[in-house]
Amino acid sequence: MFKASLRSHLTLWFAGLSLLTLLSVGFYVGHIATEQMKQASGNALLNTARSAAALLGEQLRERQLEVYLLSRAPHLERGDLDNPAILKSMQLRTQARAEYAWMGVTDAEGQVHQAVNGLLVGQSVQQRPWFQAGLRGEYTGDPHEAVLLAKLLPGLPNGEPLRFIDFAAPIRNADGQVIGVLGAHAHWNWVTHIVESATFSHKSSAPDIEALIIDHDGKVLYPEALMGQQLPVSDAKSPGWTVGNGYLTSMVTVPTPSSTQLSWSIAVRQPLETALQPARLLLYKLLIAGVLAAVVFGLVAYYLALYLSRPIEQLARSAKQVQDNQPGAHFPLQHPVREIAQLGQSIDAMTQSLLGKERELQEANASLEATVAQRTAALTQANAELLSLATHDALSGVYNRRRFDEKISEYTLLSRRTGRPFALLLIDADHFKRINDTYGHAIGDEVLQQLAQLIESSLRTTDFVARYGGEEFAVLLPEIAQPDTPEVVAEKIRTAIAAAHFPEVGHVTVSIGVALADPADNSHTALIKRADQQLYQAKAAGRNQVASHNTTPTSTSTSTTL
Repeated sequence: MFKASLRSHLTLWFAGLSLLTLLSVGFYVGHIATEQMKQASGNALLNTARSAAALLGEQLRERQLEVYLLSRAPHLERGDLDNPAILKSMQLRTQARAEYAWMGVTDAEGQVHQAVNGLLVGQSVQQRPWFQAGLRGEYTGDPHEAVLLAKLLPGLPNGEPLRFIDFAAPIRNADGQVIGVLGAHAHWNWVTHIVESATFSHKSSAPDIEALIIDHDGKVLYPEALMGQQLPVSDAKSPGWTVGNGYLTSMVTVPTPSSTQLSWSIAVRQPLETALQPARLLLYKLLIAGVLAAVVFGLVAYYLALYLSRPIEQLARSAKQVQDNQPGAHFPLQHPVREIAQLGQSIDAMTQSLLGKERELQEANASLEATVAQRTAALTQANAELLSLATHDALSGVYNRRRFDEKISEYTLLSRRTGRPFALLLIDADHFKRINDTYGHAIGDEVLQQLAQLIESSLRTTDFVARYGGEEFAVLLPEIAQPDTPEVVAEKIRTAIAAAHFPEVGHVTVSIGVALADPADNSHTALIKRADQQLYQAKAAGRNQVASHNTTPTSTSTSTTL
């Protein structure tokens, strides 16, 4: 088997350590640069999204306010929906605002009385969502395709269907009664142009960014190619940026009028590859520099190893001669490096006493092996006793509270994973304080020991019993199928204890609370609480009872209750 020389080892170790150090530094610096670039790009996208959301929210509020103020005009409050002044006011608005595709007024039954360019006059819009919402108050709606106006308005050059967002406000007379609705349809591309104009100025500093409009359900409204796709909406109270699906994305909720139910978000995203490109270029440069530096360190290490390894190689050859009982072994006792000179002197002195010490070493090894075997056996026994003390109650011999907490945590995790419930029984000796006060604590301890034995003898080998505290015991039942249901097992324990004879005391009874684990529980604390409540019910029902969440307390026997 080939073995490398000390010279080779030193060269490889020096070169490897230098390469590892430089690569680690390079990766660390690259990681910091990547995180900083990600942070900077995310903050830039967040600012862009905030700007777009603020601009869009302001424009929506202005259009909603414009519709509301028009609905409150004096000639509308007089109740004459056919007044020519109404049409003139609407024409002025649509001429000043190119985004309006339609504006009109209807009566309370949805009949269009007047509209710009006469579109839909005389038709009923009673079933349209904007009309129904406008009867109740101010309304700004999500975008939708044209229904009634599709055949009356020219189509878009790119062939996409006409889409509008609706604004509406109720028309009230002087008495405050709703007599109609003023509605307006704005072109959807007006909204998209607002968002694009807000993000266009940032594309020079953040290339390849893309703006999306998201509705309240997280579905994409814009751009058209992604419309309908699901995109999670960020929390408006804590806007920020996220990384996922190959994009760095920032999402901000559009501030819309409080009187409407419109809930949009602006998402601005950039491919992660584009956002992190400068940091990755820096990382590649650092890695290349690290490899070149490692090569230089390797050459330096080789010549240093050559200087240090020659006398050590001579020592190794002389030691091999001593091992093979060959004459002429020579150890260099002088060298400029103090440690190498000391090594030669030490090996020379060691060689002189090697044969004499060999027999003593064999005897010492034999004695040491015997001592180790003896100590190992003692340590194994001590560990077993220590484990028993750590998991068992010293008085009753059953498991202690600490082991119970570990076991119920295991059962709870298993129940969540498999969906199979398990049961908990809390058992409390009735009037135990009276036993201690009447017969003394020594007799009380004997009663607890006998109670533990009776409980264990009434359980299956798969069940678990522990002393929960004081005179209270806890039993875990991992299998709760018929016929050994938790109630049956609990009644078996109660009957066995009630029928048993306790020296010095006579008869002792217990109350038992039964509870089933629920996979929906956040922790086993809820199960213990339910079992404790059932134990309280058993106590309140007269003791010597079994109380379960699914049953009433069982009838007590006629044995004496202490």
